[in-house]
Amino acid sequence: MIVLTRRITQAEAITGTVTLDVDSRIKSRLRVTLDDGREAGLMLERGHLLRGGELLSDANGTQVIQVLAAPEAVSTVRCTDPHLLARAAYHLGNRHVPLQIEQGLLRYQHDHVLDDMLCGLGLEVVAEQAPFEPEAGAYQSAPHGHSHGHDHPFVRLPTHS
Repeated sequence: MIVLTRRITQAEAITGTVTLDVDSRIKSRLRVTLDDGREAGLMLERGHLLRGGELLSDANGTQVIQVLAAPEAVSTVRCTDPHLLARAAYHLGNRHVPLQIEQGLLRYQHDHVLDDMLCGLGLEVVAEQAPFEPEAGAYQSAPHGHSHGHDHPFVRLPTHS
């Protein structure tokens, strides 16, 4: 089994690809099947969302695997009104929804309740299969829910006496 331990920025040759959904790309320890059928293990540093196009390598650099973002069930909102799109992002963020933000576009993992909320704001929501590349967030490198068992990092401000 190939053990992928490093992220690299360039390679002379890519020896394989692995197609992963966002939930798998969040994990730093994972057994995967490469697109050509070979088995591999991810043993990467924690706290980094793998992005489509990233390159991973084994310890000695003989295997270079490119990560592909798998199409998955998402809801996509396209809008030319920046104020309305900002309102949508605000309401989704208020619900701690991992969110992909692009010029004129918001995308999140498909949820009919959230779709209905945005339709109520006057937006058109399209359910589709597409790669999902969410924002990492201000305090972490990967999106996550709030059912976890750790505190969020914070900045301690100096006290004035």
